Amino acid sequence: MRTANVSETAVKVFTHYYHQLEAGVTGMIPEETIEPLLEVPQLADQQVSEETAKAALGKTAFIKLNGGLGTSMGMTKAKSLLKVRGEDTFLDLICKQIRSARAETGAQIPLIFMNSFNTETDTLEALKAHPDIEIPSLPLSFLQNQEPKLTADTLEPVSYPENPALEWCPPGHGDIYTALLASGILQALLESGYRYMMTSNSDNLGATPDARIAGWFATSGLPYAAELCVRTINDRKGGHLAIRKTDGQLILRDTAQTPPEQMEYFTDEHRHPFFHTNNLWFDLQVLYDTLVAKDAVLGLPLIANEKTVDPKDSSTEKVIQMETSMGSAIASFPGAGAIAVERSRFLPVKTTNELLLVRSDLYELHDNGHLEPVAPKTPEIKLSSEHYKKITDFEARFPEGIPSLRQVESLNIEGDWTLSKTAELRGAVTLPKTDGAKRYPQDA
Repeated sequence: MRTANVSETAVKVFTHYYHQLEAGVTGMIPEETIEPLLEVPQLADQQVSEETAKAALGKTAFIKLNGGLGTSMGMTKAKSLLKVRGEDTFLDLICKQIRSARAETGAQIPLIFMNSFNTETDTLEALKAHPDIEIPSLPLSFLQNQEPKLTADTLEPVSYPENPALEWCPPGHGDIYTALLASGILQALLESGYRYMMTSNSDNLGATPDARIAGWFATSGLPYAAELCVRTINDRKGGHLAIRKTDGQLILRDTAQTPPEQMEYFTDEHRHPFFHTNNLWFDLQVLYDTLVAKDAVLGLPLIANEKTVDPKDSSTEKVIQMETSMGSAIASFPGAGAIAVERSRFLPVKTTNELLLVRSDLYELHDNGHLEPVAPKTPEIKLSSEHYKKITDFEARFPEGIPSLRQVESLNIEGDWTLSKTAELRGAVTLPKTDGAKRYPQDA
């Protein structure tokens, strides 16, 4: 890591987790060690004056997690450069959202991207189209750290001469804390007069700058707060907060931290009624003081991901990638809290199923870059992975754009169908498997 010029802070954090891995720490959170979180303050119930809300938003910096390439959709550039509405990409709409927040408050609200080595160049090139976004005293981006993949049997750094770049991996988005401190950005924000920070994924356009939430957070006195949404039957995979029995502290539990024999509890939307959006709010001074006091090691739960050195080739050597989750830092801040927000603040695009939704008429795009839902319910979408998983295949099958989904309860496309934009879709729609390419509605 030192030879690759990884920061000494990141080396220290890696060492901490490596010793945990050696000791057999699994990071598992059994159901019997937690109590479900059943009551959470509702944003809709909070009374925040307009003056307080705007003042708090003007003191908030926005960090976007932007390290992903969108490889699951066949992309080779930063996923934030994918077009979402017309010619606008995720990045374009995020910039519009920040401009709107600046106009609302009259403040120079920072927008900073946490990029990976894979996304830094492309992202900064795309940001040249938005020269007004950069604040002179602050950088536009900082780099997520990298660490070696470890051989599963010996825990030594893996060697892969065929493609040495695959010997490395990011440490998960929990690395944001290490990277913020090591890059000096955390200190720079405080010196520039900012007191709060909101972080979210760049593929979640629902995570807009919100003055009301900023005002609530500022007046709450909380060191840290997570945005939650009410779970539905379709949210069984998302992580959730819970109360640790030993000390009453809020903690985050993800799928990888749940014993396999207890997944029935994890996926029970009635037992754990809220899911974690990964939209997080921080008191910057508390965050800085905590990181300094703990020598940058927050002690987030270890997630040991077992993969192959070439993720696209299951025959290559088995490795372990040590990762942490950004949201699990809630356990490191006594008194941390959460707030339940509208579902519209959670619009992630991880697959083409979700891309179909945000490109459709289920949402209206406003001049401020906000996507607003216009349908009472979001339909369930299932697109054949064989024909729609890759972005090029997906777009080839919707050459004119997305047909109206406002009357759709569910859409299940099992075969190779190319859809006209004028196709009438109503109720529960299933397009069955096909012997070859077909058009809808002509070949139905």
